[in-house]
Amino acid sequence: MRGILKPMPSYLTYPQIDPGVFPDSYASARQQVLAQLPLLTKAHHHRYPCPGNTPDGQALCTDSIWLGAENARRVLVMLSGTHGVEGFVGSAIQIDHLALIATGHLTLPADTAILFIHALTPWGYAWLRRCDANGVDLNRNGIDFSLPLPENCGYESLKNALLSSDKAQRLAAFSEFELKHDRPALEIAISGGQYTDQTGPFYGGTLPAHGRLVTETVMRHYALHKRDLAVIDLHSGLGPYGYGEIICDHQPTSPGTQVAHAWYGESVTLPALGTSTSVPKTGLMDYLWHGIMTDHSCFVTLEFGTYPTDQLFDVLLQDHQLWAQQDNDSARLEHSKNMYQHFCPNDDAWKVMVLFRARQVIAQALRGLSV
Repeated sequence: MRGILKPMPSYLTYPQIDPGVFPDSYASARQQVLAQLPLLTKAHHHRYPCPGNTPDGQALCTDSIWLGAENARRVLVMLSGTHGVEGFVGSAIQIDHLALIATGHLTLPADTAILFIHALTPWGYAWLRRCDANGVDLNRNGIDFSLPLPENCGYESLKNALLSSDKAQRLAAFSEFELKHDRPALEIAISGGQYTDQTGPFYGGTLPAHGRLVTETVMRHYALHKRDLAVIDLHSGLGPYGYGEIICDHQPTSPGTQVAHAWYGESVTLPALGTSTSVPKTGLMDYLWHGIMTDHSCFVTLEFGTYPTDQLFDVLLQDHQLWAQQDNDSARLEHSKNMYQHFCPNDDAWKVMVLFRARQVIAQALRGLSV
C-alpha cells in the first residue's frame, strides 16, 4: 500500500444533517440534483435518456455530473438507483454531498474529482420497482452475454413457489429447501441471479440494460481505466435498520480487497467469506468496474438496512406477482407504497442515520484516495 493515511476530513464539522433532502419521487430527485449545478464550479453534466416514461408521462433520464479537474488522477464515483426504488437513498446522499461541495463545506483533495451517476435504473425508480421496464435487475446484468447464460438450479426448483399467491405454500417450500441445503443456499437460489424467468425476481436479462450501457459509456468518456477509483454504489433494503454496511465483492486476496480494508477498516464485509448480510451473486455491476480498476482502486456497495430479509423477499415477490398480472393497476399502486416503505422508511431518525453514515464513508474514501 502507498503512503500513510492522512487525518480524515471531519464530517462532524459539516452542516447539520437535514432529512428533508430525501426526495419524494424520481422526478423531484432529478430536479433537486440539477438545481445544484448552477452553484458548482467546474461541473460537467451529461444526460442519458432512457426509454419509457414516469407514471405521469415525463421522460426518463440518467445523469452524470463530474466535479473537479478533467485530468484528475483520482476519482470518487458515487452511484445511485442501480436498483430503481433504492434511488431515494442514493439521491439523498448525492444531493447532500452536492450541497456540501457547493457551499464550500467539502473541498476535494488535490488531483481528485468526484463523478456522480444519478438514477441508473430510472424506470424502476419512477415506478417504485427494483428492475427496469423489461424486468431486468441491473445488478445481475453484468455478465458476458456472448457466453452461455448462467444457471441457477435452486431458482428453477423454487420458481413455482416463488410466484405462488399462496404465502403458506411459498414459506413451506423455502423451509424445505433451507432444511435440505442451508440458509445461504436458499438466499442464493432466490436472489443470486437468474436468467430464465423475465417475470421473476433478480432476473439478469439477455442483453445489456440501460444502466449498464450508460456505465460503460461513462467509463470510456472519462477514461476511468487510467485513474485510481473509489466507487461507492448506494443501496438500501438489506441488513440492520439504519446501518450502512460496506460490502466488498472483490476476491478476498485481491488488491481491491486490500484497498477496501486500508480505506474503510474492519467494517468491510465480504460475501465470498460469509461475513456480509449479502450472499455471493452473479452478474453484479461491481464486476464491470473490477475489470478496469488499477491496484490502488476498489468498488464497495454501501447498503443501508431497513427490515428483515424475509420481509424483503415477501415484498419483492408480491411486486413481481402483481406485475405479472394484467389490468391490475390499483393493486400495483397500493403495493408500491410497501415497496417505498421497505427501501426508504418514512422515519426521520433512519434518514439521519443514513446521511451521517454516508458522510463518514465518503470521507474515508476521499482520505484513502488522497494517499
